[in-house]
Amino acid sequence: MQVRDFDYELPEHHIARQPLERRDSSRLLCLSGEEGGLTDSRIRNLPGLVQPGDIWVLNDTKVIPARLVGKKESGGKAEVLLLEPAGTADVWHAWGKANKPLKPGAMITFSGSFCAEVLERKGKNIKVRLIADDVSSAIESHGHMPLPPYINRPDTEADKSRYQTVFARHSGAVAAPTAGLHLTAELMAAMQAAGATFAHVTLHVGPGTFQPVQVENLDEHVMHEEAYIVPDETADIVNRARSEGRRIIAVGTTSLRTLEAAGQRGHLQAGAGRTSIFISPGYHFRMVDALLTNFHLPRSTLIMLVAALAGRERVLSAYEHAKAADYRFYSYGDAMFVPRLSCP
Repeated sequence: MQVRDFDYELPEHHIARQPLERRDSSRLLCLSGEEGGLTDSRIRNLPGLVQPGDIWVLNDTKVIPARLVGKKESGGKAEVLLLEPAGTADVWHAWGKANKPLKPGAMITFSGSFCAEVLERKGKNIKVRLIADDVSSAIESHGHMPLPPYINRPDTEADKSRYQTVFARHSGAVAAPTAGLHLTAELMAAMQAAGATFAHVTLHVGPGTFQPVQVENLDEHVMHEEAYIVPDETADIVNRARSEGRRIIAVGTTSLRTLEAAGQRGHLQAGAGRTSIFISPGYHFRMVDALLTNFHLPRSTLIMLVAALAGRERVLSAYEHAKAADYRFYSYGDAMFVPRLSCP
């Protein structure tokens, strides 16, 4: 297939640049049945979608304030987006941005007590040594939440909590698993009362999730790599549910990618790993029966993943319905449920 097969037009006013006041007040578009029926609902109605015995899998990664803004020795502005540690707590893989390429040896100052030395550079990919009395504390104090570029505004104090799921546990992501942003403790309790069991995986979402596909033929696309962990308890819960014919529902594309990457042998394998799995139409799903997900960028690997689960024509038709019904799109936007049943 071609990248253009997953294109659509989106007027700017559909992009959600602020979160709603309540997480569970987002709208929910449900796709049901092979005929592609659509129902407009609300996130707070999720308990009505639960079938007793369902396993809902959450990505419990925690977004770090990975965007560091500083100055070079020349006084020019420079930005560093931390990606992941490179073996030690003070050396990181990162993306660098400045008016001129950041060369090895360059120093970037973020505050009087926090700076970085560029160790290596390859394009925008750099390796930096962070210099501070306590590197972790310095990142927390001086870092900015790495909001996606399309939000197109500075981060605020409110983003520290709203661009984070309520079940975030393990720091390491530079983008939020956005489907999980809709859930609250109260909503999850109601879903459990309806018969859902929650299980956790961890996939530290990287910035590649927002990168456009650079080739036209999907067969030529090379997916970015991310680290994940499947706990023993989650593997046991999922494998038992599958053997009993119960549904596995991924909350977000990152949870789905983790389940499918660790389930290539037909059962979910516990442990840590790294995945560059690229899921597009024609993919054979081994682990996941349904997906809760936000609306995604055109021509992105994420809309391709949803199309693999639900069918390209059905998904693009649902997106057109969402635009006509004035849904909010992308990270702070509304959601879509892609099961094989109808909304209540």
